[in-house]
Order: sequence, then C-alpha cells, then structure tokens
Amino acid sequence: MARRPILGVFDSANSAADAGDGLRRAGIPETDVDFLTDTPYPEGAFGEREEPHRLYIFPFIGALLGLTSGILLTSMTQVAYPMVTGGKPILSIPPMAVVCYEGTMLGAILFTVLGIIFESRLPKLKAGLYDTRITEGYIGVLVNTEETQHGEVETAFGQAGAVDIKRE
Repeated sequence: MARRPILGVFDSANSAADAGDGLRRAGIPETDVDFLTDTPYPEGAFGEREEPHRLYIFPFIGALLGLTSGILLTSMTQVAYPMVTGGKPILSIPPMAVVCYEGTMLGAILFTVLGIIFESRLPKLKAGLYDTRITEGYIGVLVNTEETQHGEVETAFGQAGAVDIKRE
C-alpha cells in the first residue's frame, strides 16, 4: 500500500491537540504526525514528539576542519618558502596561532550555518499537502500514513472538531 498524506485543519490549538490525542489512541505512530502552524508554540504544546537534532555536531566538525586548514596553510607556506630571520625557527608557533584561531572560528561558523539549513530541512523541493488557512491562524495536523488507516484518521479529526479535511 502507498503512504498518502491527509491534512486536518483546526481553528483552535485545543482541538488540534485533541486530534493528536485521538490519533495516538487510534494507533497512528507519532513519527507520521506533524503539526503545522503560523504561530510559534512551545515544544510539546500539542503533545507531539520532540524532534531529535544533531546541530551540535556541525560546529565541532567545522572547527576541526578549520583548525586543520589553518595548520596546513601556515606550516606548508613556511616550509615551502623558508625565511630564516635572525636565527628564529622556520615554523614559529605564535604567528601560526592567529591563523589557526581564525580558521577554527571561520570553519565553526560556516558549518553552523550549514547545519541550521540542513537540520531545518531546507530547501524543501517537493511541496506537500498544505492549506493556505494555516497562515491565517488555523492549525494543520498532517498525517502521512497508509491509505487503509485514513478512515481512522478522519474519525479522529472529526471527533476533535476539524474545520476541513484534505487529501492529496
């Protein structure tokens, strides 16, 4: 069977939360349910699952790559063009530290921005099921499930007081 989306449109947060509870009682997995709003509600306001993220990994990887690039850039440059000045060593740590620090910060910042874009699932190339009333204050409950379960989903939406139910 193919998985198809079904969207319930609600006029209040309480009825959308009731729909989420009804879907849970109907046996719909939480991973198949998304709440769409135009207003930032606190995490878990509708009883939804907490989205796992790995955003903290991106700055560490970027910092490590930036530090490595800084070390390679400064050491390779000094070895390729050796200039002995007053008996000082060719590979001098204090001048290298500045470039390594800047490389570390640049890598961490760039990878953080990339991580935010990646974790936000942007850009979304395929437009899914949506209703323009969601941008006007309504709340959408999007369920992506098997077609055999659409009857249970519609029943849960109806009991919670859905204003409209849309299918793809």
